[in-house]
Amino acid sequence: MVQARLHLLKLFLVIFAFALLSRLFYWQIITSRYLSHAAQNQRSVDQQIDPERGQIRSNDGYALVSNQPKFTLFAYLPQIIDPPSSISSVLAPLLIDPHPQDATQAAKPYPLRIQETNQFLLTQLTRTDTTWVPLQRNLDKITQETITDLHLEGLGFDRHLDRLYPEASMSAHLLGFVGINEAGEPQGYFGLEGFYDRELRGRSGQITQETDAAGQPILIGLFNRQPARNGRNLIAHLDRSIQYQVETQLSQGIEKYGAKSGEIIVMDPFSGAILALAAFPSYDPDQFHLYDTNLYKNPLIANTYEPGSTFKVITMAAAIDAGVVEPDTVCDHTCNGPVAIGKYTIRTWNNQYNPDQTMTDVLARSDNTGMIFTAFKLGKDKFVDYITNFGFGQFTGIDLQEETSAHLRSNWGDIDLATASFGQGIAVTGIQMATAISAIANGGNLVVPHVIAVVEGDETTTIPPAIKYRVIASSTAQKITAMMETAAHHGEAQWAVLRDYRVAGKTGTAQIPIAGHYDQDKTIASFIGFAPVSHPKFVMLVKLTQPSSSPWASETAAPLWFDLAHQLLQYFNIPPDH
Repeated sequence: MVQARLHLLKLFLVIFAFALLSRLFYWQIITSRYLSHAAQNQRSVDQQIDPERGQIRSNDGYALVSNQPKFTLFAYLPQIIDPPSSISSVLAPLLIDPHPQDATQAAKPYPLRIQETNQFLLTQLTRTDTTWVPLQRNLDKITQETITDLHLEGLGFDRHLDRLYPEASMSAHLLGFVGINEAGEPQGYFGLEGFYDRELRGRSGQITQETDAAGQPILIGLFNRQPARNGRNLIAHLDRSIQYQVETQLSQGIEKYGAKSGEIIVMDPFSGAILALAAFPSYDPDQFHLYDTNLYKNPLIANTYEPGSTFKVITMAAAIDAGVVEPDTVCDHTCNGPVAIGKYTIRTWNNQYNPDQTMTDVLARSDNTGMIFTAFKLGKDKFVDYITNFGFGQFTGIDLQEETSAHLRSNWGDIDLATASFGQGIAVTGIQMATAISAIANGGNLVVPHVIAVVEGDETTTIPPAIKYRVIASSTAQKITAMMETAAHHGEAQWAVLRDYRVAGKTGTAQIPIAGHYDQDKTIASFIGFAPVSHPKFVMLVKLTQPSSSPWASETAAPLWFDLAHQLLQYFNIPPDH
C-alpha cells in the first residue's frame, strides 16, 4: 500500500514538473516577445508628433493657404484648487464667440449664451468619472494667452495647427478645404487640398519615453524620437491680381444680369497654366461646415453643360482641318431655310436665313443651318474623331480633385450629328472648353491644364508644361482664329467688342435640358475667346447660368467677357491694335 502511494506521488511530481517546464517554455520562448513588448508598453509612453501641413502659395509667393496655432483648453481635475463655480464664471465670457456663425447661437441673447457656457463648464469641472476633461476647442492665440495670464491651477492647453485661408472665399473652388476623415485624422477634400493631400499632409513623428509607476518620465530611461516630416509646399500659377479682377467682375456680373450662378476661368493657352478661376456662389473654406455641400465642388471641372454655339468653333475647326470646307466655302441649299431631319425641324436662333453665305459668315451669324451643312460635309466618324481629339469625352488631367467628363454617345444618328454641330445634345465641362479653345489659340496643340507650378520639399520639383498631341494643323488654327475674330468683331455681340484690340471669340446661348426636354425660358449664356490675336496671353471662358435680364449671351456673358478682357490686356501691358 505504501509502495503504491510512493509510485503515485512520483507520478504526480513528474506530471507537475512537466507542466511547470512546459509553462516556463511557453512564457520564456513562445510568448517572450509579446510579454517583453507588453512590459515595455506598461513602462513607456508614446506621443505622436503632428507634421505641419504644407502651404499653398500664389505665383508671387503669397500664402493662399497656411497654418495657424489653435488650442484646446482642458482641466486636470486633481490639480484644481479654486472653486469650480469661480473658474466657470471667469472663463465663460472668454470662451463665448461674440459673432457666432451658427444661426441658432446667433439668435440667442448674449446673457443666455454666457449662462449656457457657464453651466457647461461647471458640469465638466465637477465630473467624478474622469480626471481629464476638455473645456473648449479651437481657441486662438490671444484667448490662450489671456487664460494663461489668469494662473488658474489645473488648466492647460494642447496646441495644434489649423488651416488658415487669409483671403476667405477667394479661390475656394481651387483650394478646397481640410476636414476630418473616418479615422479622425486631418484630410484634404476637393480642389488642391484634395488632389495634393499626400504631398501636403507630411508624415507624423513619434516620441517614445520610459516612465515610472506614476507615469512620470525616467531621466535615464529609454527615450526615442522620430521627427515628423512636414508637408510639401505648393506654388500655383494663380495670379492674385487677375484672380481679384475675375472674382470682382463675376460677382458684379451675376448681380447685373440677374444670373443664378456664374463661372470664369483664365488660362495660358501655351502652357496650360490656370491664371484664375472663380465660381459663384462660393463658400468659406474656414467655415465649410456651415455651407451647402453642393457648393464644395468646382463647377468648372465637376459639372457638365451643353455649350451651345461656342461649340461651333470646334465643329468648324474640324471641318477645315479635314479639308472638307474652307473659310470662303459657300453653303448650299441647306442654308436656305429650316432643315428637316426625320421628325425634327431645325431653325436658326433668329429664324432668319442667308443663302450663299460663306463659312466665315456662318460662324459670325451663329447660323445653325450652316453648321449642319459643315457637320454633314465632315461626316459622323470624322466628327467624333475630332471632338475626341479635342479632349471631349475624357479627362483633361487638371490637377484638381473631382474632375468629371460626360461620355460621348456610342451611336450617332443624323439628328445627333446635326444638333451636336451647334453644341446641343452634347455635354462638356468648362475646363474642357477652355482647353479645346487653347489648342486653337496656341497653333493646334492640346495642352494639359495645370494649377500648380512648383512643389517644394526636400527636393523642389518644377512641373513643366505638358502637350498631349497636335489636334489640328497650325494653318487650320490660323484660319479658325481669323474666323473667330470676325465673329467677335462683326457677330451678334459686336456692340460690346473692344475697338482698340484684336480679339477672337464666340458667344453661346444654350437652353437647359430638363426632364427630357429643353426649358424655353432658362439658358446658359457663355462667351469664350482669346486675346490678343497675334500672340494670345490668355484664353477665357465666361459662363452665366439663367441670366434674367436677357437670355442671350451677346447681351450678358459677352459684355462681361470684354470688360474683363480689357482689364487683362492692360494688366499684361498689351498696347492697343496689337
